[in-house]
Amino acid sequence: MPDPIVIWGAGAIGGTIGAYLAQAGHDVLMVDRVAAHVAEIRAGRLSIEGPVDNFTVGADACTPDELRGRFGRILLAVKAQDTAAATQALLTHLHEDGFVLSCQNGLNPPVIADIVGAPRTLAAQVAFAPDWLAPGRILLGNRGPFAIGELDGQVTPRLEALLAVLRDFEPGAEITTDIYADLWSKMALAVLLKASALTNDTIADFITRPDMLDAQIALVREVVAVAHALGLHLHAFQHFDPEAFPQADTASLARMFEAHATIRRASAKQRSGIWRDLAVRRRKTEVPAQLAPIRTLARRHGIATPMIDALEELILRIEAGQAMPGDGLETTLSRVAASG
Repeated sequence: MPDPIVIWGAGAIGGTIGAYLAQAGHDVLMVDRVAAHVAEIRAGRLSIEGPVDNFTVGADACTPDELRGRFGRILLAVKAQDTAAATQALLTHLHEDGFVLSCQNGLNPPVIADIVGAPRTLAAQVAFAPDWLAPGRILLGNRGPFAIGELDGQVTPRLEALLAVLRDFEPGAEITTDIYADLWSKMALAVLLKASALTNDTIADFITRPDMLDAQIALVREVVAVAHALGLHLHAFQHFDPEAFPQADTASLARMFEAHATIRRASAKQRSGIWRDLAVRRRKTEVPAQLAPIRTLARRHGIATPMIDALEELILRIEAGQAMPGDGLETTLSRVAASG
């Protein structure tokens, strides 16, 4: 009998994946620091809600301090800012020949690899849309692309075996041989979702605002410029093509935003997780941790990132209680774009 699949961080992303795998009959162990959430999972009351699916399931669960044993497959799904601490905590529970799969938003695999080693690190591009609502309750707003890959681009037996398991969560899951390009492609879109959290607009309404078009194009272009400096060719997904931004005219990019907005309008998750952290849960966000590697690499390659710098500063103002979403902070981004 193989070891359980460990889900480290059973919130929106990890809880959704874990619920589907448990429902499919896999031996799943969910690890989460929210004791009330752990209790609901143990009691068989982990509910996936929304237009995609509605079911309730249980699984073995514990808090990190309660975990005992060593495991071969750990799916890490904590917030970006918690990556290093969580990876250090799970290190003693990872088999020597085991692996950690990053199922996170952001550019976290290098942080994980520095701790467990690159040969024991895998990564996933995550593009479905869940929200953690309360202990034992997760909204799945819509499905989306899900791809897993080895950091060196190889297609290995362990990757193929993992894909077979994860297709019980997402039937369309795929293997990618260029995971870093996939992660950077997602970040090119993610900066727009972060900017939308400055407002109370839905994601679809924000990305189609004419007054924010220049600012949004400038944000994406900064991410793409850094990715290109790393030698990456980015990938289109969900009607969003990062490679179009360096050359395409404004009207063409506006049409792209409108096409992507059709996907967002069809989702039960209308606003970003960043907005929910700021406006509802009133807690620190992943934004500084997710933008840090972009800014660091940009400086290394001599690329200016005034838009990304301004976005982080504005998010930090909200985190510090100096403003709230809807206070008009997005106009600062427009001014920075105009001054460029």
